[in-house]
Amino acid sequence: MNRHTLLLACAALSVSAVAVAAPTPQAAVDAEIPALMRKNGIPGMAVGLAVDGDVQVYNYGVASKADHRPVTRATLFEIGSLSKTFTAALASYAQAEGRLSLADPLSQHLPALAGGGLERVTLLNLGTQTSGLPLFVPDNVVNAGQLRRFIRSWRPKQPAGSQRVYSNIGIGVLGQIAAASMRMPYAAAVEGRIFAKLGMDSSFVNIPAQRMSDYAQGYDKNDRPARLTPAPLADEAYGVKSNAADLARFLNANMGLLPMAPKLQGALKDAHIGYYRAGELTQSLIWEQYPYPVALPQLLNGNSAAYIYQGMPAQRLDPPLPPQTRAFINKTGSTNGFSAYAAYIPEKRLGIVLLANKSYPLAERVSAAYRILERLDDGLAPAARP
Repeated sequence: MNRHTLLLACAALSVSAVAVAAPTPQAAVDAEIPALMRKNGIPGMAVGLAVDGDVQVYNYGVASKADHRPVTRATLFEIGSLSKTFTAALASYAQAEGRLSLADPLSQHLPALAGGGLERVTLLNLGTQTSGLPLFVPDNVVNAGQLRRFIRSWRPKQPAGSQRVYSNIGIGVLGQIAAASMRMPYAAAVEGRIFAKLGMDSSFVNIPAQRMSDYAQGYDKNDRPARLTPAPLADEAYGVKSNAADLARFLNANMGLLPMAPKLQGALKDAHIGYYRAGELTQSLIWEQYPYPVALPQLLNGNSAAYIYQGMPAQRLDPPLPPQTRAFINKTGSTNGFSAYAAYIPEKRLGIVLLANKSYPLAERVSAAYRILERLDDGLAPAARP
C-alpha cells in the first residue's frame, strides 16, 4: 500500500469512527424504540427530541389497534404524572405574579384546614412531595366536599419536610390553589397561562372535539383498552394530554431555549431550584435532578417503586440549590393505559420525551431514553474509574 492510499484508508477509518460515536438522532432512536415496543407489546410510540432549541419527532406503530391509525406528529397521548410539571410551572408563575408565595402555609389558602394535621404544611411542601399527604385519593372520595374533609382529617406520620412521599393529592391541591389565585379553573389556567404562552397548541386538559380523532387509544398491562376517567385532582396531578412535539418544546423552554416573557421564563427557571435531597435525587418543584454526568443505575434507583410508594427521608437544602445547567433532570408519568418519560440536560441543550399508548415498566423507559441520550452525548455516563 503506498503512502497516499494509506492516508486515505486512515481518513476513512477516522470518518467511520466518528459516525459510530455520533449517530444521527434518527439512528439513535431507531436503535432503541422498535425493540422496546416488541418487548413490551406497545402498539404505538412517539419520541420527541429537544436539540439546541430545535424539535425532532419520530413516530412508531399505531394509535389504535382497532382501526390501525398510525401514530403521527399530531397524535395525543395521556402523559400521566408528567402533568405535574405543568402544575409546578403554574404555581411558580403565580408566585412570579405576586399571587401567592410558596412559603405560604396551606391553611392560608384553604382556611378550612386550619388547626388540622396539615397546619405546618406549606405550598412548597406540596410542590416538593414533602407534605406527608398520601399518593392516591381514596376511591370513596368523589367530590370536593369529601376531598376537603379527607384532607382535614389526614394525620401525616412524619412532620412536613422530613419525608419525600410522592403524592397526587399534594400537587393536585397546589394546582387548585394556583388556579384559584388567578380566579379561574385549573384547566383554563394551565391552558391559557402556560400552554398558550409557550406555543403548545396540542396540549390540553380537556381535548376539544375537533382534536378527539388525534387522541390515541391506551392499553393497560393486560392489553385492554383504557383511558382516563374523571376523578378529584386528576386534572392537576395526571390529566394532561399532549404530543411529542409540544413536550419537546416544553423541554426547550425549561432549558431557556425559547423566546418568552421574562416573568414566565423566570418561573420555569425557579421550578429548577433544588429544595430537598432524598436518596439519589435532588427534589425541585416536581422535577427531579441528578448531578451530570449520571450513571444509569442511579437513575433507575431514583425512579424506582421504592421512591414512589415507600417514601424517603428528605434533607432540606439551606440555602436552596440554585438552578443548575450541569444536571440531568427528569420526570416519569403513567396512567392505566399510557406511559411517559421526559429528561433533559440543560448544559448540553439536549432532551428527550418518550410517549406510549401502553402501560409498561418505568425502568424500561428510563433505560431506553438514557441509551438514546448516551448515543447523542458521549459525556452522559460517568467515566469508569481506573
